[in-house]
Order: sequence, then structure tokens, then C-alpha cells
Amino acid sequence: MSSIVIEGGRPLVGTVKISSAKNAVLPVLAASLLTESQCIIEDAPELEDVKVMIEVLKSLGARAQREGDSIKITASEINSFEAPYDLVRKMRASFLVMGPLLARKGRARISMPGGCAIGSRPIDLHLKGFAALGAEIKLGHGYVEAKCKKLTGSTIYLDFPSVGATENIMMAAALAEGQTTIENAAKEPEIIDIANFLNSMGAKIRGAGTDIIKIEGVKELSGISYTVIPDRIETGTFLVAGAITGGNILLENVVPEHLKPVIAKLIECGATITEEPEGLRVIGNGRPMASDVKTMPYPGFPTDMQAQIMAYLSTALGTSMVIETVFENRFMHVEELKRMGAKIKIEGRSAVIEGVEKLSGAPVKATDLRAGAALILAGLAAEGTTKVMNTYHIDRGYVNIVEKLQNLGASIKKVD
Repeated sequence: MSSIVIEGGRPLVGTVKISSAKNAVLPVLAASLLTESQCIIEDAPELEDVKVMIEVLKSLGARAQREGDSIKITASEINSFEAPYDLVRKMRASFLVMGPLLARKGRARISMPGGCAIGSRPIDLHLKGFAALGAEIKLGHGYVEAKCKKLTGSTIYLDFPSVGATENIMMAAALAEGQTTIENAAKEPEIIDIANFLNSMGAKIRGAGTDIIKIEGVKELSGISYTVIPDRIETGTFLVAGAITGGNILLENVVPEHLKPVIAKLIECGATITEEPEGLRVIGNGRPMASDVKTMPYPGFPTDMQAQIMAYLSTALGTSMVIETVFENRFMHVEELKRMGAKIKIEGRSAVIEGVEKLSGAPVKATDLRAGAALILAGLAAEGTTKVMNTYHIDRGYVNIVEKLQNLGASIKKVD
């Protein structure tokens, strides 16, 4: 098991290029099953989750391979409708092949998904959508199967604006007969991105980015070449890295509009963030001011930045509160931050953080992807040596994070 070892206390200075978004590339890879023609995903991030999705596509009969920074997928022949358990258990997003499989083959069978253990992320909204489009759903022991003779457009109201369900239903509806309306749809930038990808293939989707999305089904889609949006969570993580270390970092390949609540919160805490022609610059100005954060679906403060902002607030002047409204099991990093000297008390879905002057290096465990990022940030700011274990979680969502931080002057290395 590899670990990341950090000697803290160095301000990070320099330029970093943000990679393409993990949460945008995974649905785009799944959507490439909707056409028999070749799709090319340019500038695709080299991540564990992306490798798993490529293996899922290959297990279904598609030809999928990485060539340099690109991934080429040709799904002219889909000879299986079942995504294997050993792949699906590694990553929840494998479930996103269900919509495309239903649309192309009229049948899909998927194991119950895995991924980070950050709470209940039910797939019932996906299934409710497929049922509304005319699929017959069968739940077995540890798997779910959907069948249909044809998919027919319908109006679907989502009880919660789930990103995965919105994407899966959009993909299925793209080849359905007639018009589908998704109400209370997720509004995340990744939803707009998958809609742009599908529309470039010939789909007819309107309203992505609002809470009502309308999809007019078409007969077929064609292959295209596409580059997904930059990763807003990686952007946010590096903004915090600059602020927490008192550094000065220029972030290239960013879309500031995707990150408004994070930028606003960091400025409120005392960091300087400015837009420049090349990107976004962050300058850390000593200990942050205490602040309160409440995670919300987009355009609110992202739950995927909650652990990182908590690491930052651990050294704030005063007492802060973080309220997690999206996932109920997302404070697993708190015990690890406390090992580094943070003073945090959990009360239900709230965490009360009493800022300390300095964190101290300690051996800690990454319990999930974003918790791992938060512990790296804490280690960069701490006095002494921090060893972060279970780093495979971090590799699932950050491209070359150790090398990128080294290039900014961090004393950080990966050890086996």
C-alpha cells in the first residue's frame, strides 16, 4: 500500500494546470455507447476511475483504448448487456452505462454500485426514470435488471436533483421515441457538459443547467471528438492549497463560474483570488478568518469541497461551522484531522471547528477521495511530517497530485 509523505510549512508558489473533470469524463465515456461510430475524448484525465470505466465499456463489447491523452471508443458491437460486479464494485459511476445500454440494446443488468463510502447514494431515482420511459425493472440479489421493447418519452420528476440520475435518464431519453421532460433536474456544470456532448452527436436536448431539461428523442447519434470541462473540484483543492500554505499560485485551465461559492468563501476567509488572462490566482494571507459553510446541490457550496474547506478552517481565527446537507456519512476525515491537532466536534450533520494556531504532522488515513485531499492540504500547512495512507482513494480523482504539488515547491513524495 503506497503512502504520501509531506514535510509541512512551505508556501506553494508557481503555476499549475488543472486536468479535465473526472465527473464529466465518466458520463461522456458511458454516452459513447449510444452510437456505433467512433468517439474520441481528447485530453482525458489519467485516473483510476477512468481506467475502470474503459474496462466496463470493453466488457460490454466496445473497443476502447487510450492513445496518449485521448481515449478512442467504438461501440459498433455491444455483445453483452451486463456490467461485471468486479468492475462496478470499484466505482459507482459504472452504473451510468445502464441508460445507454437500455437505449441501444433494450436490456441492462448491473451489479449494485460501489465507490467511496460516504453515505447512501440510492439508485432508485435512476430506476424510477427508466420505468417512466417504459422499462421493466427487476431487483435481484445484488443486481438490478431493466428491459424494454422500446423507450418512450415521458415526464419524470426527481425527488432530489441527483446528478447521476439526471445524466442516466438524459442518455436513455436521447434515443427514446418522443419527448422526455426531467423536472427538478441537477444543474451541475457536468450536466451541461454531457448535454453538449450528446447534442454534438445529434441529440436534441434543451434546458441543461436549469431544473427542467427537455429531450426530443432521435433515431441515431453519430461519433464525435470532444474535450470535457476542467475539474472544478481539483481547481477548488488547489485554491485551498495556495490559501492554507500562504502561497501564491496561478491555476490554468479553469472556469471560475463553476466555482463561485468556493471562491467567495475563500475570499471571505481572507485569501486573495483574482482572475487573470491565463487563469485564476490565489494568494494566502496568514490564518483565515472563521466562517460558516453549508453544502448544497449546485450552484451551492459543493459537498466535494467540504473536507478541504474544513482542513483550511481548522487553523482559522475563531469558531467555524460546517453543515453537510448532501451526504450523511461525510465527516470521516474529522477523526484524522483531530490526530493532527484540529479541534472539531460533530453534532449530527454539523461540525463545529475551533481554530488552532498550527496543525501538527501525524500518520493519518484517507477514508475517501476528498478526505484524502483534505489530509494532504492539512499536511502541507502543518508543522513536521505527515504520512497519508490509503492513497488509492486519492488516485481515483486527482491526476499526478504529488508531482503537481512538488512543482509548486511542496516537500511531498509517494512511498510504497
